Amino acid sequence: MNVVVIGLRGIPDVMGGIESHCQNIYPRMKSDDFDITVIGRSPYLSKKDYEYEGVKVCSVWAVRNKFLETFLHTFIAIFYARLFLKPDVIHLHAIGPALFTPLARLLGMKVVVTHHGADYDRQKWNSFAKNILKFGEKMGVVFSQKMFVVGKSLTVRLQEQYPKHAHKINYVPNGMLPSFTGQSPASDLPTELNLTSNGYIVTVGRLVPEKGFHNLVNAYKNASTQLKLVIVGSTDHEDEYSTSLKAMASENIIFAGRRSGSELKALYQHAKVFVLPSYHEGLPIVALEAISSGTDVLLSNITPNLDIEAPEDSYFKVGNEAMLTTKLNNLDALNLYIDREKFLTQFDWDQIAFYTKKYIQSVNQSNRNAD
Repeated sequence: MNVVVIGLRGIPDVMGGIESHCQNIYPRMKSDDFDITVIGRSPYLSKKDYEYEGVKVCSVWAVRNKFLETFLHTFIAIFYARLFLKPDVIHLHAIGPALFTPLARLLGMKVVVTHHGADYDRQKWNSFAKNILKFGEKMGVVFSQKMFVVGKSLTVRLQEQYPKHAHKINYVPNGMLPSFTGQSPASDLPTELNLTSNGYIVTVGRLVPEKGFHNLVNAYKNASTQLKLVIVGSTDHEDEYSTSLKAMASENIIFAGRRSGSELKALYQHAKVFVLPSYHEGLPIVALEAISSGTDVLLSNITPNLDIEAPEDSYFKVGNEAMLTTKLNNLDALNLYIDREKFLTQFDWDQIAFYTKKYIQSVNQSNRNAD
């Protein structure tokens, strides 16, 4: 069986939640009778064609533009797949690429879609773009053979919104890695950041408005904590927001850039607390990674974060800097305990890959039977 994946920048180690999802799931799905090719975007990949843990990665040209990039690349990639790769199933990621589900079907390909979150809620989109994304969501639901949704509440909403298609909408969450659970020595912390174990607050993500890092920085400035604040991540497209955010750097507010591997694991494990102040998420992989690391978490109270079902003390009202400041001032008084082993069973990448593969195989098999 031949599966072609479209809708992400690329793998491995390309920044983004969808990219992390794909990097974790597809090597676990690969087998002798299950061939997977990821079509990535040329600006993010250093080579034209290569393999990552048994998964083929193919670079196809894309314009690097935060408004046009996803749509244009998906359009090109679908035709590329049909002409050169001849897949049994196309796997589209996110509701922007899902806009082209009817095109892929019209070209004779079977399609499954993974819905990574209500992108139309993102602050960067104007009303026209929001409507396009909502239409993409509808196209994915109506014309795909299966839709996987990473958020529990979003799954229920879509099933209620599209009752005729509810049978093909499945909850398949993001996962978290047992590799984050092993103890990481403080010596793995990046030396140039001058950090000590339990001596800092950490957050991880792209430097974009919907991550709410500006709220976190303001809340931190108003707090009386002696902890440093470490912001791990960068941006695909340098803009006024990311520039102004990084201008807030100081001796105690550290922008650490993108980190991975043992450095990222250490940054999670040795933090006093992990904070995610997002306005928009699917199911936040970085929060799952922090919990997997055994780190306490503070999360904005948006629905995807509430789906994690952390203790009540872990949540603060999204955008409420005063409430976050209060929590940062009183960390030791909060009940932030989470049963990590229980969480590992709920968000296990091996199980997630197993069910994703099973669903995709059922799509291919049902269509063979229909033929």
